Amino acid sequence: MSSLSLRRYWRRSRRRWACVLPHSLRGRFLLIMVVGVMGAQLASYAWWSAQERSDQRLRLDEVSSTLAYSVASTVRFFRSLPHSYRHVALDQLRDMGGTRFFVSVNDHRLPVQDIGDGPEKALVVQKLRNVLRRELGIDAVEVEFSRPDTLRLLSAEVLLTEMPPRWGQHTLLTASADQPILVVQLPLGQQQWLYVATLMPMPDAFHRPHWLSADRLFVLLVVLGTVIGLSALGIRSATRTLDRMARAAQRLGDDLDAPPLSERGPREVATAAVAFNRMQGRLQHQVDERARMFSAISHDLKTPITRMRLRAEMLDDSVQRERFSASLDELDCLVRGALDSVRGLDMHETAELMSMNEMLSRLSGEMDILGGKVLIQGHAKPLMIKPLAFKRALANLLENAVFYGQLAEVTISDSTHQLELSIVDHGPGIPDDRIEQVFDPFVRLEPSRSRHTGGSGLGLGIARHIMQAHGGRIVLRNRLDAGLEVLVQLPRPGPFADSNRETTRLER
Repeated sequence: MSSLSLRRYWRRSRRRWACVLPHSLRGRFLLIMVVGVMGAQLASYAWWSAQERSDQRLRLDEVSSTLAYSVASTVRFFRSLPHSYRHVALDQLRDMGGTRFFVSVNDHRLPVQDIGDGPEKALVVQKLRNVLRRELGIDAVEVEFSRPDTLRLLSAEVLLTEMPPRWGQHTLLTASADQPILVVQLPLGQQQWLYVATLMPMPDAFHRPHWLSADRLFVLLVVLGTVIGLSALGIRSATRTLDRMARAAQRLGDDLDAPPLSERGPREVATAAVAFNRMQGRLQHQVDERARMFSAISHDLKTPITRMRLRAEMLDDSVQRERFSASLDELDCLVRGALDSVRGLDMHETAELMSMNEMLSRLSGEMDILGGKVLIQGHAKPLMIKPLAFKRALANLLENAVFYGQLAEVTISDSTHQLELSIVDHGPGIPDDRIEQVFDPFVRLEPSRSRHTGGSGLGLGIARHIMQAHGGRIVLRNRLDAGLEVLVQLPRPGPFADSNRETTRLER
């Protein structure tokens, strides 16, 4: 795989993970804590389980060795007895109450419903066979394991549960339902089989322990809940200042005169707050300087334009007089457009809860006076906006639609997270390669400089800036049949995380 393919794969993976991860810093911190604690706990449980299995095998090996030598001693004892005395010895053992072994001599090998499997059983069987081979020289040994309720005894193959209690009250009958019983059978000659049964000292020898048992799962949940609770409190305290800074940055786009941030908290956060306040002060200063500069320029230009207009009226040549007047009208239009641009970009206004339908209805009445027609469909709940600026932006968009298409169709689509306005005209549209250019200042598709035909080329730029200051955006797209559609998208105010996520989606 080439390096380019790897980079693409990495970018796709990051995008997929970004959709899954929490969008807030607090949520990501909590996720890191939860994953870290769970990973550490699960790894420790796995290690403990491995150690427990290793210790269990060591204990099982020791128990098996002890058991094997005991069985070898029992077998050696009964092999040393004369054939006629073996049953007498067995009767005496049972009358004494039994031993840790149940021993019988049968005329055939008894069937055993074998249980147990895996390396633990193989270890016990191999240990018994090795010891019996080494101590007694016996290879034909049957080593099996049975459950108490299926174990059969004596030549009659009687179940253990049907035997008299005195026959095994101190041995096999004390076994629990799931405790394995070791059964060793080997031939004694002359159609006799020595039968030795005993309880395994380790009841759970063949029960492979679960690495995540119920008690460990309970401990994991308790630890996880404790870590999440304490981490949530700590992370909330640590990220509170960052959250305030994020909200202040969001408000900064709407109101440059918002109060400065508190410069308390951890050193890094306090440093960031100081830098943020310094940046806000510089922005306020630059905006104020720009407004003063344009006001001064417009004031200084109005006087000479007025003098030139008076002198132009005194010209005897009517053609020259009209040309001078047209040029002065063009200059005056540019000056007024620059002032309108400054006023349109000035967002020093308090946001209010306004009805979008009411504002559009008033603008529709104003368009009717100018000879245009506006049709409105849909309804929206009130929205927090800056009324004068927002009305100016909508007026510019509707004026363009009415100017080029005589009719503006406005469709309102409202939802929990977003308000969307679609303004459609029936004009000639915009060439695709110039859709973004029309937002630049003084860019017009109509080449005339007349305010009655071409305008100043500032309306769309002002409208876009106002919508962006409200957290929204404007999109232009040509319709397939004819005309242009202006799509205005505005996020609904809500929790910062939702608002920020919606704004990011709109920007994409």
